[in-house]
Amino acid sequence: MKISLASDHAGYELKETVKRHLTGKGHEVVDFGTGSPESTDYPDFGGPAARAVGAGDAERGVLVCGSGQGMCMVANKVHGVRAAVAWDCEIARLSRQHNDANVLCLPARFLEIPRALLIVDAWFATDFEGGRHGRRVDKIMLTEETQQEEE
Repeated sequence: MKISLASDHAGYELKETVKRHLTGKGHEVVDFGTGSPESTDYPDFGGPAARAVGAGDAERGVLVCGSGQGMCMVANKVHGVRAAVAWDCEIARLSRQHNDANVLCLPARFLEIPRALLIVDAWFATDFEGGRHGRRVDKIMLTEETQQEEE
């Protein structure tokens, strides 16, 4: 699977660990930065990584910042992206099963690395259930398209 990956300075260490973890599992990872723990602005890196998912250049994305919230907000501004913050495995699984999330946002300041990797594995191992959830995801996407038409 081709995966876009990005972080800000707060998520740099975790991003690097996630990158090694995913490439070790045979995934192709495209790292959109940041390249160091020096202070950065998360939209500069999360935006391009999310756009890769929205454009179909990557199947899924993982974004990391201090709380996960900033990256999630940036990602959800991108057409075709359904980003979710996950701080435990159940939330990660539900975001895939019920919401067909295609971008996982991790809160680096609130996760130990072993737990974060369990969350990543749970998220990637979980399929979308479809059914009634498909109808709901379709409505999310319709809301997005309606918004674009109004602009």
